[in-house]
Amino acid sequence: MHSTDKSEVGTLPQRDSGLWGWLNRRTGLDDLLRSALDEPIPGGARFAYIFGSGLLFIFLSQIITGIFLALYYVPSADHAHTTVAYITKAVTAGSFLRSLHAYGASAMVVVLFLHLSQTYIYGAYKGRRELLWLSGCVLFGLVLAMAFTGYLLPWDQRAYFATAVGTNAVSELPWIGESIKRLMRGGTEMGTLTISRFFVAHVFLIPAFIFALVASHIFLFRKAGAAGPVNEDPYHPKQKSELFYPRQVLMDLSLTALLITGLGLLCFFVPMQLGPPANPADAQYVPRPEWYYLPIFQWLKYWHGSAAIVGVLVIPTLLVLAILALPFLDKSVERRPWKRPAAMGAYVFVLFSLVGLGLRSQYLDRHDSGVAQQLAKQRAEEDEYARKPFEPELSSASLVAANVALADPLAAKGKTIFEGQSCNACHGDNGLGTAAAPPLVGIKAKFSPDQVAELFKHPTAKMNAGGMPPIDLPPDDLKALIAYVESLK
Repeated sequence: MHSTDKSEVGTLPQRDSGLWGWLNRRTGLDDLLRSALDEPIPGGARFAYIFGSGLLFIFLSQIITGIFLALYYVPSADHAHTTVAYITKAVTAGSFLRSLHAYGASAMVVVLFLHLSQTYIYGAYKGRRELLWLSGCVLFGLVLAMAFTGYLLPWDQRAYFATAVGTNAVSELPWIGESIKRLMRGGTEMGTLTISRFFVAHVFLIPAFIFALVASHIFLFRKAGAAGPVNEDPYHPKQKSELFYPRQVLMDLSLTALLITGLGLLCFFVPMQLGPPANPADAQYVPRPEWYYLPIFQWLKYWHGSAAIVGVLVIPTLLVLAILALPFLDKSVERRPWKRPAAMGAYVFVLFSLVGLGLRSQYLDRHDSGVAQQLAKQRAEEDEYARKPFEPELSSASLVAANVALADPLAAKGKTIFEGQSCNACHGDNGLGTAAAPPLVGIKAKFSPDQVAELFKHPTAKMNAGGMPPIDLPPDDLKALIAYVESLK
């Protein structure tokens, strides 16, 4: 491809003594490092080339933090939120690790977008780099898929309803939309099957594809070579080369240090919050996706009915195909941005469209009083839940205690009424609670019988919002129901 005089730029020193020498003679580590770090860069090292190494660092950080989180996580609707709450509130440094993993997902989207933008602006997709560009675009899609599947796993209110909107959007696809939605959810509704499928995709399937594509991307990059500055010939580089080590390594490490410092400070001072557990019966909740999905969320608002096929399928498909086909359509050797007005105009148009859609979504939220109030209420509920100490799930011993309490004939009658009124449909068997309603266990320690009766007859606004209807029973039946509820210890 091109040559460089390595004597001018230096190479890694050979070490044959000590422990390193012993390992080198048996593993060939020096040859491996030399192969990795002696990559020639036409035109020399530049800060514009640091994003690829930054991506690799974030990906490794996501793997490490993900492994630690998976040690505690249980992918089921009954336990997912509790295990994430345990990680966040009880495990030493658990909140920091979870925040590092969550913020790392956003950082990976940002750095990958910058990497693709630099490649596009520099015209580095030219010169027999078609497969390199394609693998990078597919990696971007996989990173977005990782973010989407991981977002549901905490199973709190925000995660549940945002994912419900996302899977509903898929159903807008003609002919196959509903089938894909059922495949993603494991049925018509979201529950344990949804969590388990998203967990498998997030932890096993998508990372396996990412591993394969990262390896392929690095191989294709080494095969094609660095493209160099914008005034370099993409097919036959002519500028003097500089080896990747040491200057480019130091530049790459500067981004890594910046990421470590920035993410560390962010996780320490602004830890990622966990909201209340998912309540599918909450009809008042206003879902909003993560910031990088806001433009898509706003875009989908403009397409309804028969026009949905245009906005959901036709336009996005054409845009994706145009991006993938870019190196096959643009075969010229010109790489300077100011000499490629059509390419740069298209980039600016897409970038401003995405930013504009995201800002439009936030503007509408702020200027719709009803939505703004509900979003403020949801943030307040998240803050309130975050301040509460961790509450472990009830053990089987609690169930035994509840059953023993039914030795009281009045409480036994109350249990029959409890089930006859379908209270267990929301509050669960033995009042243990579900995703739709909180547990009733221990209510005697919080309210007197008269207070419980008043709450049954006149539920609070929050109870009404959760779907709790007023209970109208004869006095004896109401007394029995209260006796049963108070027996749940």
